[in-house]
Amino acid sequence: MLDDKDRIFTNIYGWDWPTLKAAKERGVWAGTKEVMAKGQDWIIEEVKNSGLRGRGGAGFPTGMKWSFMPKESKDGRPNYLVINADESEPGTCKDRDIIRHEPHRLIEGALLASYAMRAHACYIYIRGEFMREAEALQTAIDEAYEAGLVGKNACGSGWDFDIYVHRGAGAYICGEETALLNSLEGKKGMPRNKPPFPAGAGLYACPTTVNNVETIAVVPEIVKRGGSWFASFGREKNSGTKLFCISGHVNTPCNVEEAMSVPLKEIIEKHGGGVRGGWDNLLAVIPGGSSTRLLPKSVCDTVLMDFDALREQNSGLGTAAIIVMDKSTDIVYAIARLARFYWHESCGQCTPCREGTGWMYRIMQRMVRGEARLDEIDMLLDIGREIEGHTICAHGDASAWPIQGLINHFRPEMERRIKEYRSKLVA
Repeated sequence: MLDDKDRIFTNIYGWDWPTLKAAKERGVWAGTKEVMAKGQDWIIEEVKNSGLRGRGGAGFPTGMKWSFMPKESKDGRPNYLVINADESEPGTCKDRDIIRHEPHRLIEGALLASYAMRAHACYIYIRGEFMREAEALQTAIDEAYEAGLVGKNACGSGWDFDIYVHRGAGAYICGEETALLNSLEGKKGMPRNKPPFPAGAGLYACPTTVNNVETIAVVPEIVKRGGSWFASFGREKNSGTKLFCISGHVNTPCNVEEAMSVPLKEIIEKHGGGVRGGWDNLLAVIPGGSSTRLLPKSVCDTVLMDFDALREQNSGLGTAAIIVMDKSTDIVYAIARLARFYWHESCGQCTPCREGTGWMYRIMQRMVRGEARLDEIDMLLDIGREIEGHTICAHGDASAWPIQGLINHFRPEMERRIKEYRSKLVA
């Protein structure tokens, strides 16, 4: 288990106040000016050395992503940092608690990241339903401005830095970085074709980096304690600490910070209070938010919670939102409910996603009742393959993966329902 001295989010449960005074007592904003004095390239190198990968789901190396930003503007265009606080993935609630209880940690990270990427402005795009969280974040930003930590000559560093909160309208698709940028510009929240990538032409056609809340919030501790400290946790290429969201059929659902590569069973047993009815009552786990393929108990017994281990099991770490389902779960109905979500949230721009998600959902409705045909199980797989990888963004992939996981591991249950329904018709 992770020692308390190594935890970054020391107020994730809100036991202390989120105010600037309380945050400083917890070590936030300590030595920020001194870190900035070491230089922009030094900060990027420390983040690279830490092995930090994006905590929003994709897992792209953060330091490398920052290095794509231009160091000098040849045409007068400014650089921007945009923080993705949309957090609409079902089962995920980590960024919400960071914003609610640790807002100054996020603001300090935004300053350091923006400085490293030569950005004088940062926009935090927050999910529209997070009303109280947006208020808490704006209050913290106001405190930071008043204390001279951001704004003109931020932290006395000589760097001017402004930070803005922008509320979204509750669209899941705006969690995709280019759809987020379109929404931020006042356009429809629809993904853009790439290239050009945001680092070349992002917000207002200017160089832009989009990072998740958790990714930015851990940066201050990385540069203060050293990249090698952060890299000492977890396996190679899967380093650092991570916030895990544990929900579903556990005795104590919670958010918890743990080292990467922790066994899934250990995190459920020690932090989630165990599966309701005991470990043997476990049916399946969705390990990384609703868009990742579920894992049956046989895999959950030994699998590690990191990017590579879950990829080897044909699933993914995603946002590390662990959704636990015991044997009372109607697994076919649960996945059908997710299929409805992805159909509803499709922006409709790409034909495979617009038409395919509705097609899959309608078949899944009949699967729940047992009214489908046996050959439609393979048809679902075929439809998913036609959607996956054939859309502008990964929403199409996300809509196909839950159903693929169901068929891969629970096909006999789907066949049983269909056969039972057919036998009743014959009788």
